[in-house]
Amino acid sequence: MAKVELKQPVVQAIVNDIEGAQSVVLVDYRGLTVAEDTALRKELREAGVVYKVCKNTMMKRAFEGTDFAQLDGLLEGPSAIAISKDDATAPARILAKFAKTAKNLELKAAVVEGVMYEGAALDAIANIPSREVLVSRLLGSLQSPIANLARVLNQIAEAGGAENCTPAASEEAEAPAEA
Repeated sequence: MAKVELKQPVVQAIVNDIEGAQSVVLVDYRGLTVAEDTALRKELREAGVVYKVCKNTMMKRAFEGTDFAQLDGLLEGPSAIAISKDDATAPARILAKFAKTAKNLELKAAVVEGVMYEGAALDAIANIPSREVLVSRLLGSLQSPIANLARVLNQIAEAGGAENCTPAASEEAEAPAEA
């Protein structure tokens, strides 16, 4: 069997993983201990992120013709990829958080929804909260005015209706001017 035939299933596995992916993050894992690597893989797996250590040439072949081909220039040295099909920022967020404690983990670059990010831009992507957090913040913002209105109406009802409430300060200031 030729070497190309042996490598084809590996390339195809990477192609299958990146097919339909929202983001791919490329990292240099050199120097991680086994315990750190195990903890990182567990955290990524729990978030639904695929993490693979692959040969650079295999990744280059798999990236051909995709948005992820932008990473080809950075495929040097030991490289691993984190792939997410659901949450575009999850791999960058988890890896950046993990890199704060594991100093040997280096984020090289990421392609998120077709755009490549490196350096400070990659840090900005990593700081974007998850979709669930953003949705809950939006719902909280939408719910706040309604909750305030409900409190005011409740206070009016407890006071015995609108006729028993004292006018606001601005209305009192206008009343003497009319008289």
